[in-house]
Amino acid sequence: MSAINRREVLVLGAAAATLGGGSTLAAAPSADAAAEALLAQAAEDLMREYPENASALGLDKGARAGLKASLTDRSLEGRARLGAAARTRLAKMKAVDRKALGPAAALDLGVTQTAHELAVEGFDFAYGDPIGLSSQWSYRNAPYVVAQNTGAFVETPDFLDSQHGIANAADADAYLARLELYAAQLDGETARLRHDGALGVIAPDFLLDKTLKQQTGARAQPIAEWGLVASLAKKTKDIPGDHVRRATAIAADKIAPAMDRQIAELQAHRAKAKSDAGAWKLPDGEAYYAWALRAGTTSRLTPDEVHAMGQEQLKALFAQMDGLLKGLGLTQGSVGARMKALGEDPRNLFPNTDEGRAQILAYLNGRVADIRTRLPRAFATLVKGNLLIKRVPVEIQDGAPGGYAGAGSIDGTVPGNYYINLRDTSMWPRYGLPTLTYHEGIPGHIWQGEYTYKLPLVRSLLAFNAYSEGWALYAEQLADELGVYDGDTLGKLGYLQSIAFRACRLVVDTGIHAKRWTREQAIEWFVTTNGSTRQEVQGEVDRYCAWPGQACGYKVGHSEIVRLRGKAQAALGSRFDLRTFDDAVVMGGNVPLTQLEGVIDRYVNTRIG
Repeated sequence: MSAINRREVLVLGAAAATLGGGSTLAAAPSADAAAEALLAQAAEDLMREYPENASALGLDKGARAGLKASLTDRSLEGRARLGAAARTRLAKMKAVDRKALGPAAALDLGVTQTAHELAVEGFDFAYGDPIGLSSQWSYRNAPYVVAQNTGAFVETPDFLDSQHGIANAADADAYLARLELYAAQLDGETARLRHDGALGVIAPDFLLDKTLKQQTGARAQPIAEWGLVASLAKKTKDIPGDHVRRATAIAADKIAPAMDRQIAELQAHRAKAKSDAGAWKLPDGEAYYAWALRAGTTSRLTPDEVHAMGQEQLKALFAQMDGLLKGLGLTQGSVGARMKALGEDPRNLFPNTDEGRAQILAYLNGRVADIRTRLPRAFATLVKGNLLIKRVPVEIQDGAPGGYAGAGSIDGTVPGNYYINLRDTSMWPRYGLPTLTYHEGIPGHIWQGEYTYKLPLVRSLLAFNAYSEGWALYAEQLADELGVYDGDTLGKLGYLQSIAFRACRLVVDTGIHAKRWTREQAIEWFVTTNGSTRQEVQGEVDRYCAWPGQACGYKVGHSEIVRLRGKAQAALGSRFDLRTFDDAVVMGGNVPLTQLEGVIDRYVNTRIG
């Protein structure tokens, strides 16, 4: 059975299993059917526990319509319930006899079990936010419940704006219900801040300064101008009712006071905070970072091995870049210094104005249109690539990454979103924008995610940081191999700098969390080594401090995909076809790196057979 239609077949099989007692499947289900039924139930559990994912995928309708008026419980009690539910499902999965399963069912079960194992390990720590089972946040491990890039304040308003669809009054009422729950999320996290602070888990002072600036700045805005209210007003302009008035009342009476309470707790943390940046300072900090690195890379690499990998790969990348720079007549100084000079050259920059920001968005859309014409040379099976390029919301841009992506709905009614942070256009020299677009959009995150929609539902709900980000880096490589930089030396340098940037992350993340680098030490090393701007690097380093291990998934994942491609080429020789290899990687779905090799081995055996 091909992976491309497995969801449809499984749905039919599940329907047959619920028929009367005369059904052969109902009477004696096969081992595969029983395993997939277990996973189908797990999918329903995950949507109930993390209902944002049902909305993101367009599944909050019909029998699941109630999920549209719900949000994840972020309270201390909610965290405990989520952990207990994960442990219960994990025990059921471990009880399944793997030897009786076919390859597809075994992969689905193995992927789902690994996700639960990593999450349960995270829940075993008494602090932090280990939401590894929600595809909305599966990419990060957060020891601090609230930070500049973590917490309901950062995540829920953007989710409601981008992924809560409103077609009628019932949808609007569901939005209002979620506004009430957003206030509860804020209070739940405030209580967890207090709990974790008592354990000695307090974010570094520089992260708290940034977080407080975001929250106090947003709180000071007139409530009628809040994005939460404005988004609803825009979506309901043709729907009768007093939804905007009710939203404004909820924001004033419930959300604003909850924000005030969270701000007060963050200020109490700030009074005790120190500048120590790494996870080593946390309770059982070495074990926490070991888990975070394992979760972020789905590998068995140690911090020392990851640190050395980054340094080794940088040498090879800089050798390529040095040759290209010399070809441009840039011969003096380190590779980083020469790239820094290129990045500061006004000829390579867009105006730091609203007009310049509009020019950037238009340029990105042009790069997407171009790469679409090249994709048939890289894939035998194509998806739509449903994509919308958007600016990161202004109210969270100071703490947000430079670029990131959010999945679209399974039915295609809501496109995937590729966000670019435009707080300062000097962050984005023109030559660096194409590779970012291939990473976040097509053939990167948005493109790859659409293939998972053809797999059993639980596979669409689970994602692994190293596979996701490794694929996105591999997508940058594919774009280069498809000729997008032919005759464009600056663009090729931007691509290589992007790959080097991710190799730098291996060094910096492990440097901060395992080798006790200071924030300033990490920033200075990054700027000097890679030639990135100090403003960009400051935000990056702060991100690594708040999400230990996450930044290592990119290059570890990319290196593994490239290694497996080399292995397949060696095994297949002249029979190797890049299109079918790439199909195998994306159609096998988002998997831990420990299971990706099995996917490729089966692909190779099929081609040989």
